[in-house]
Amino acid sequence: MKTRITTMLGIAHPILQGGMHYVGFAELAAAVSNAGGLGTITGLTQKTPQALAEEIAKCRDMTDKPFAVNLTFLPTVNAPDYPGYVKAIIDGGVTVVETAGRNPQQVMPHLKAAGIKVIHKCTSVRHALKAQEIGCDAVSVDGFECGGHPGEDDIPNMILLPRAADELEIPFVASGGMADGRSLVAALALGAEGMNMGTRFIATQEAPVHQRVKEAILAAVERVLETEKAKGAAITFDDIIDKVAGVYPKVMIDGDLDAGAWSCGMVAGLIHDIPTCKDLIDRTMSEAESLIRQRLAGMIGDSAAA
Repeated sequence: MKTRITTMLGIAHPILQGGMHYVGFAELAAAVSNAGGLGTITGLTQKTPQALAEEIAKCRDMTDKPFAVNLTFLPTVNAPDYPGYVKAIIDGGVTVVETAGRNPQQVMPHLKAAGIKVIHKCTSVRHALKAQEIGCDAVSVDGFECGGHPGEDDIPNMILLPRAADELEIPFVASGGMADGRSLVAALALGAEGMNMGTRFIATQEAPVHQRVKEAILAAVERVLETEKAKGAAITFDDIIDKVAGVYPKVMIDGDLDAGAWSCGMVAGLIHDIPTCKDLIDRTMSEAESLIRQRLAGMIGDSAAA
């Protein structure tokens, strides 16, 4: 299946694996890329630019296909060494970067000078238009169904994607609620050039997270809500910091599901197995092609006959 995204990124299938904290390691990124999609290493999961450089090299040893690095720009007092991370990406020969969070304009000149394709994650059409304006090659349009991203405008993809198609000139992929061939066909019908799956790739055999996470795919937020209810308007970040900060290694690596609040997409309701990345992508493409060639084409044929 050829779309503007597959052509731009040099991949076989219009399926991208989104960057996920303590999930997007080399093992998963390489498995997705080897299966014909675009795998993604999560940059800030690596504590230093040197660690990211080593993870990129590890991924390159595992695949000769294109893969991406996610770089999320956070509003924080002590900012990560973003110039160092960008240098590691460029020096590592990475060809695609998925940016997220705040406006990536500060790093665009460096990435573009290195010939890197930039895909910015956006939760609204206005942000997607800004990404287009500053020179991003594509955007990932994230509907309200998307897990783990602040800033959603409570607009689901059935509305957000066609609005993006009406406004954008650059290609975009759909993110949020994406799980299978039905998702891909729907995304294409609504104007996207592919889809970005996050939570669905957690529940794969190659995802380097604890088996209990794959089996659960749910968040332990009850204690946070209890604290908020008890404290009311007087609540401060210090009251919940132990439940929301630094929990991802405990959850994803150690499998301590009750360590604190962690996120996944509501697409969890469509996840019923833990296949390999190749089996998942092959199945998704087979489902999509079957839907297009048989069910949808059959409907058109029946209508013409009538």
